[in-house]
Amino acid sequence: MNDQNLNELFPSLMSSSKMPVFFIGHGSPMNAIQDNAFTQSLKAMRQTITETPQAILVVSAHWNTRGSYVNNSPMPKMVYDFSGFPDELYDVEYPAIGAPELAQEISEAIPEIRTDQRWGLDHGAWSLLVHMFPDAEVPVLQLSVDVNMPAQSHFKLAAELKELRNKGVLVIASGNIVHNLKYWSSDEDAVPYDWAIEFDEWVKEKITERAFDDLFNYNLTEKASNLSVPTPEHYYPMLYALGLMDEDDEIKFTYEKVYSSISMRSFRIG
Repeated sequence: MNDQNLNELFPSLMSSSKMPVFFIGHGSPMNAIQDNAFTQSLKAMRQTITETPQAILVVSAHWNTRGSYVNNSPMPKMVYDFSGFPDELYDVEYPAIGAPELAQEISEAIPEIRTDQRWGLDHGAWSLLVHMFPDAEVPVLQLSVDVNMPAQSHFKLAAELKELRNKGVLVIASGNIVHNLKYWSSDEDAVPYDWAIEFDEWVKEKITERAFDDLFNYNLTEKASNLSVPTPEHYYPMLYALGLMDEDDEIKFTYEKVYSSISMRSFRIG
């Protein structure tokens, strides 16, 4: 970030009390049209926010790029980045406006983040927001996940965005700590894999201890980590949430469940 005074960053926004940060294990896009324990937890997370955000920035596991980009579309399009689901899911609309001025300010403050309009809102964003902000009253923009960037670099990039929390921006990092579709079973009663539970609990322990360096090196040796994170795009959003955390922030786990080979673990920071 450049040397300008922090109070001068993101001038399109007014200063506010510090916003929390959410990490949400988003799971199947079907959650957008379902009422279940997980979607009820999303509504409960929304109720913990004491004031309406000026904007929502979503770091989604489903916008993978080379380099980092922020969407600056004034009206982000719906992205249905999946196939084989019921027609009802493709009928979901989330008509939130974008925040192009804020996107430009983010790019100016952090030059390694460039603006882009080719993407829109994918299900990593709208499948959550339809429950949390059903009236689509808050502008939304997405930040991509640079799949070529090492884990620690995602954490460091997120730290440069901290001032957004003091400008009324709710950051939602959307991914899954454990995400292996090869072993996925749609049977809700399927017994979770031992390796999925092991890795999910290991990550929880490291988050609780704030041993973030260990989370950067998640895939060095353990079989559980290799099966839980066969590709890193769903894991990296969690590092953005942690990178936005201040030392005095509390961490609260808001949903804790492993379905088959996907962890839906979610938490609030601040």
